[in-house]
Amino acid sequence: MKIIIDDKIPYIRGTFEGVADVVYLPGSKTTPEVVKDADAIVTRTRTICNEILLAGSAVKFIATATIGYDHIDTDYCDASGIKWTNAPGCNSKSVEQYIASTLMVLAERKNLDLKDLCIGVVGVGNVGSKVARVCNLLGMKVLLNDPPRERVEGSAAFVSLKQVMDEADFITLHVPLNMKGEDSTFHLGDEAFFSGLKKNPVLINSCRGEVVDTISVKTALQNGQISGFICDCWENEPDLDLELLAMTEIATPHIAGYSKDGKATGTQMSVHAISQFFNLGLESWQPTGVELPENPVFELDGTGMSEQEIVAKAILHTYDIRNDDSDFRKDPVQFEQLRGDYPTRREFPAFTILPKNIGKETLEILKKLGFSVL
Repeated sequence: MKIIIDDKIPYIRGTFEGVADVVYLPGSKTTPEVVKDADAIVTRTRTICNEILLAGSAVKFIATATIGYDHIDTDYCDASGIKWTNAPGCNSKSVEQYIASTLMVLAERKNLDLKDLCIGVVGVGNVGSKVARVCNLLGMKVLLNDPPRERVEGSAAFVSLKQVMDEADFITLHVPLNMKGEDSTFHLGDEAFFSGLKKNPVLINSCRGEVVDTISVKTALQNGQISGFICDCWENEPDLDLELLAMTEIATPHIAGYSKDGKATGTQMSVHAISQFFNLGLESWQPTGVELPENPVFELDGTGMSEQEIVAKAILHTYDIRNDDSDFRKDPVQFEQLRGDYPTRREFPAFTILPKNIGKETLEILKKLGFSVL
């Protein structure tokens, strides 16, 4: 058999050699001619898997090592008997870290006590549920909005989008991109959404660019309907609106889920899925060589610091979103290169804290975030 693998997928080289013919290609080089005699494709989001690419090919299985699968024409694949899979939740802890860093930076900039504030989590799947958990640990009031889950599980744990719009100081979006139907999320952030907000919240979009309408969010910022916009996902990537970039509080090049841990997990899920489909015997495969962070063991002295300040220092030691914001603003045209050359970022469990003068309750929060505490 033959497998085409996007050469941006980490930790996968050498995995299928010996059981398949393997070709590593950039997503942009994955053409109909290349996949014609391939049995499987392992990809990321820049390979558009549609009829143009797949018609007349031997492809039987597509695995994307990403949570999103907008780049796969699932209707065409289903109709053509091509099985496909994504990696749901693979980068959820990475996005959790991204949101935690965002909140800590905003709290510092605006002199906020997060325990006094409310956050609305719109979309409470693999990612949103972890974000909600972190916000609870930080002492925030958390509102959960997820109509598909609410229909299945009942309304006890969920609120309407209107309640989020009425009460939230922050709104963070973690929905899939649905173009139609009762759960359509395309341009969820439109003129009506922004006009209906009551508290001029900060809006965070780290899910899909098309969930927020560019024109509407620019108008909302100009009119003060929102007090800030944090954007990781942009309409028309990589050709984003530079005027909107200049207006954002924090801007990053679609890297919220780009921790090394998340990428390793996405790769592992894709390998396991292909192995199971083709009976290759690789279901127990695990990635190796995941890069270590700088200063994985660090002392944290809480003398004279509040609980929020201590937790912020720990979170920002692992990932300070201001660095990504700064790099992006210097050269936004290099959107794809910034993603492709993204530096090593490891999640909380990769770090060990040596605490000093920190109370038991705060240490418990750090442990629940995932840190090892000696």
